[in-house]
Amino acid sequence: MTIRMDRRTALGLGTMATAGTVFGSAVPAAADPDGETATGGGPRDRERLAARIAAVFQRESTRAGGNWQAYVSLTGPDEPLVAVDESADLRIEAYSVNKIAVAVAVLDKVDRGLLTLDHQVEVTQAIVVTGGDGIFSLDGAYPSLVTVGHVLANLLTVSDDTAVRLCGLVCPAAEVNQILVAKGFPNTQVQPVANPNRFFLGTSTPRETHNLLCALVGGTLLSPASTDLVLRLLRSPVAFTDGVRREMSSAERARVATKAGWFVDARHEAGVIFDTAGAPLVTYALFADGQAGADDFGATHPAVQARARWGRRVMDLTAGFGGAGVAHRRQPYRPSNGG
Repeated sequence: MTIRMDRRTALGLGTMATAGTVFGSAVPAAADPDGETATGGGPRDRERLAARIAAVFQRESTRAGGNWQAYVSLTGPDEPLVAVDESADLRIEAYSVNKIAVAVAVLDKVDRGLLTLDHQVEVTQAIVVTGGDGIFSLDGAYPSLVTVGHVLANLLTVSDDTAVRLCGLVCPAAEVNQILVAKGFPNTQVQPVANPNRFFLGTSTPRETHNLLCALVGGTLLSPASTDLVLRLLRSPVAFTDGVRREMSSAERARVATKAGWFVDARHEAGVIFDTAGAPLVTYALFADGQAGADDFGATHPAVQARARWGRRVMDLTAGFGGAGVAHRRQPYRPSNGG
């Protein structure tokens, strides 16, 4: 918990008014008049869009209170346009947002031929985390065998806590950290414990989490197959819906790859919003703590409500804008009635 105390010392206690930054200049809240959408796709249009995204963040984070650390960019034809840069290099506990990084480490081993998705791991009663998030704790029929692919699906959709321990069986803590450092993410690290196959989810910075997501969608982090798997899971209907995706239609939700993390009074979320053709458009890392309601892990928490309002507004503001880079088509959603 030392990191959290240092962070509070650095940021100060209580409500922190944040200001989005576009090219290093403060953006006034008036830059986002309600009911107005940004149009076009030229450089000036994109600058105005970035300013509006920043203004929405300023308004919603101030309304929610507490401490915010964030980094948000708008993809452009050349370099990304930074919309929000709020304490983006502060190393903080990322909680379940770092499950993306754990999945990246596991899939890196798959890409190198050291592991396969159909490799089976044993789920024992002793390894199951009780009382937390996920479905392994609800089964009650152990020991059993599951594949690495099944573990990753639970890790990135329902944020299963037992899935973290199962990942540790095939990619120990030291190896996770080595892989992430080699890929350029020295601050995105899990925290080892006495058992080398177990770890706490550790730390990151908003900028590194953002950059990891950019590398993922850009195709430079993992193989195309592994990239597709991660994005398919993070964009799936069963993935986190209480935050950025909450006030969206099913079609809109399918355009958002997102992962949330929560513990004690922290409520984090990071992800990518894609355009209608599947190209990345907005990449975000929104970390928050210190708001009221530390015992509320639902959609009514102030920081989660703020992210929901921000996500809805950003989806509206970006209508008509195209992303850039590698396109990732969403998988069609086909509801089933069984049979």
